[in-house]
Amino acid sequence: MEEGQIIKFPEMKVVDNDLEIEFELDLGLSELGSKEEFIDSRKRDIQNGLNEVDNALSASSKRIEELSKEIERLTNSADGLDYALAVGCGVLTGAIDVLWVGEYDLKRGKAWSNRKVNEFVMKKAKADDYDGKRLSGAIQHLEKNHRIPSDDIWKGKNIGVSAKSHHLDDLAHHPTPMGLLCSIATQFTKAGYFQNREGEFLPITVDEKSGELIGNDFCSKLSAGTANWFLHLVSDMSGSNKTAGAGMGIPGPVVSLLKEASMIPGLNKTGLSKEMHKVFVKEKLDLRSELAIGHELGRQAVPVLMNEILVRICYFIRRLIRELKEKKSMEEIDWKKTLPWKNRTIARMLTIATGTLTLIDLGDAAIRGAVKSGGNPAMFAKEFILHVNFVGVGRFVIAVATDTTMGLKRAKLRNERIVILSKQLHLINAKIYYMQAETWIAAETTEKTINEAFEMMEKTTVVFIEAWKANRRSMQNIAERRHDIDKNNPGLIEDISDILRLG
Repeated sequence: MEEGQIIKFPEMKVVDNDLEIEFELDLGLSELGSKEEFIDSRKRDIQNGLNEVDNALSASSKRIEELSKEIERLTNSADGLDYALAVGCGVLTGAIDVLWVGEYDLKRGKAWSNRKVNEFVMKKAKADDYDGKRLSGAIQHLEKNHRIPSDDIWKGKNIGVSAKSHHLDDLAHHPTPMGLLCSIATQFTKAGYFQNREGEFLPITVDEKSGELIGNDFCSKLSAGTANWFLHLVSDMSGSNKTAGAGMGIPGPVVSLLKEASMIPGLNKTGLSKEMHKVFVKEKLDLRSELAIGHELGRQAVPVLMNEILVRICYFIRRLIRELKEKKSMEEIDWKKTLPWKNRTIARMLTIATGTLTLIDLGDAAIRGAVKSGGNPAMFAKEFILHVNFVGVGRFVIAVATDTTMGLKRAKLRNERIVILSKQLHLINAKIYYMQAETWIAAETTEKTINEAFEMMEKTTVVFIEAWKANRRSMQNIAERRHDIDKNNPGLIEDISDILRLG
């Protein structure tokens, strides 16, 4: 039988007594072969599709899980007790701000900073072998032993640099990374780097007198540009030896950085350099003044810091107690749920606590301003500002911004999760379609199996009929030749009958 051959059995009908069979077979081998290949191909396509859908569903489920965790972190779950604790912390620290911090007093800050700077200068001078007890002597000792090449090279140049402003205009006198870089550069380029009040950048060649302060080799240049530079700045912190503790010092980090920023192209045309000159020379905002401001802001920061700590402690204790009630064991506690940071609940509590502190502070400032001003608006504004805790106001603004940002981010993530869930529904529908197609393929395969079984039954029936007819003919022949059989084989008929009866 060749492949592709179609075999047809003619219609067959056998009628004999009670037996009647009628059938017709038509087998197309080429059709069955192509159908099997088609079914196998469809099965592979369906399986590949199911694998792709399953992979996409797995990836989307993982992303949804990540989004859900992040959304939970960005969700405010504070209850009434949390809010009450936050308000209580704000009231307590607000009272500390009113009773202990008081008004902003720059004179008090300057007294503190002058004392600290003078002590620092004396300490460094003694470490540099100074054995005196006077501040002026310590300054003179450091100035003599630790001069820098750019200190006096501006004199007589008529470039807009003066004795009062040269510590600001000479970049090597800045206590900043730029100041250190310029000091080292002077050692290798033999030039000092200045910027006058007009914003002009002015490299000035080191003269012969100052040239002796340039190192002879790499190591000596590097040492002079760093260690010598630092100790020279120390000698200038408290003013000159003639005005020790009261004269013009060096600019602080803030003024220095703003002065350096005024060198940037574009900013050098804005008048920023002139403003820095005014602040340093006329208003005498030097390093000691910046330290004084920092000291006063540090006093204001105390109640703000206490408020921060108290709120976080309250959050931690409440969540720890809740975890202990749920888990019944310290080993089972989920510590991430107790940590008082990086979640929307603690951000909201801090917003309420700092808002309460700020409200009390502003109320106190307004009352004191009204009492001291006597109805004078200008005096009221001055007294009000002096009593405002700017650190607290700043922390409140940061808390509100953090809370708001978390809320916006949460909304964005929720929208993303909705989109992914929608896509996941489409993927599930696609999977159902693939599974339905697989079911129909299986049903078609089952139909083929049933047809093959019927085909086998038909073939078996044909064989059975032929065998039955042969047996019938044999029995007829035995009946017709019984006389001959008895004659030639006496007793054979009786033996066959006995066998048939026993069977």
